[in-house]
Amino acid sequence: MADSPIANPAPLGLAGFGLTTIVLSCMNASLFPLEAATVVVPLAFCYGGLAQIIAGILEYKNGNTFGMVAFVSYGTFWWWYALLFWTMGAGWIKPPHASGVGITLLMWGVFTFYMWIATFRLNRTLWLIFLTLWIAFFLLAGGEFGMANGRMAGGWVGLVCGILALYLSFAEVTNAAWGRTAIPVGAPIMK
Repeated sequence: MADSPIANPAPLGLAGFGLTTIVLSCMNASLFPLEAATVVVPLAFCYGGLAQIIAGILEYKNGNTFGMVAFVSYGTFWWWYALLFWTMGAGWIKPPHASGVGITLLMWGVFTFYMWIATFRLNRTLWLIFLTLWIAFFLLAGGEFGMANGRMAGGWVGLVCGILALYLSFAEVTNAAWGRTAIPVGAPIMK
């Protein structure tokens, strides 16, 4: 009996990341009122968080260290975000000082920067996703530290990042369904 093929969990994780990132980035870019960001809390728990964590666990089973670290890390990032706003909204904790949020976003930028280095050997679209993500984290951190328009700039870069993630998810699902490269993702930056 032949082994059955193993599905690629990356499109699920990319979709969870991309969709949630786009929704929050719309608020950060001032396309919608920041108060509308409350819709992101349940979305961050369920799709941005849970779907990525599941994808990361499945990447572990597939032996993909990069995918496992990325999806579990960013899935738990979304859970941190959701828990922060949920517990503040419930009155269980006080809103954190902007510098606390700023240093957290800055460290996520550092983490994303080192993950970006690994993407030089992966496809070009993934490289662009991580490039725009570390830039977005640094801009959002700058906004928390008082940089004028840091949040808005981070929101616009985050929108690009989320769109790229949805594109890569679409490409991987479509290419798998068609059994060929129908949607290009680009060659690696380095071989």
